[in-house]
Amino acid sequence: MKIQGRQILPGTRQQVWDLFNDPQRLAKLLPGCERLEADGKNRYKVAIKFALAAFSGAYSGLVELSEQKPPKSMRMRVEGKGTPGFMKGIGTLELEERGAQTEVHYSGEAHVGGLIAAVGQRMIEAAAKKILQQFFQSASEQLQIGAK
Repeated sequence: MKIQGRQILPGTRQQVWDLFNDPQRLAKLLPGCERLEADGKNRYKVAIKFALAAFSGAYSGLVELSEQKPPKSMRMRVEGKGTPGFMKGIGTLELEERGAQTEVHYSGEAHVGGLIAAVGQRMIEAAAKKILQQFFQSASEQLQIGAK
């Protein structure tokens, strides 16, 4: 499944970059994140619990940031597995400054397996959109809090 889009966030490119690269703040952006801990340079172990239709359950995995070009772009690799199945994804985030705001361009590809894969492409796409919406809403809120 391919994922792509863009989102405007209320902060400078540097502020958005700093948010995405601070493990404590990043953990607050990931929907259902219960734990995010360092496991090497730009690599984090993650524990997430979703309550989202067929995706409900606990997952553990990793998030790895690479090919970083501060504060412009990075690649992100995510892997997770849990009772409902597994997912793997890789994508690119590009940050483009728009005055006091930043436009985030994201693109990538995700693969799912196990029980999750049985729910159908439309449901998987809807769940991915919901997760991205929650992520960017949390990012927007964190940036607004930081601006005060």
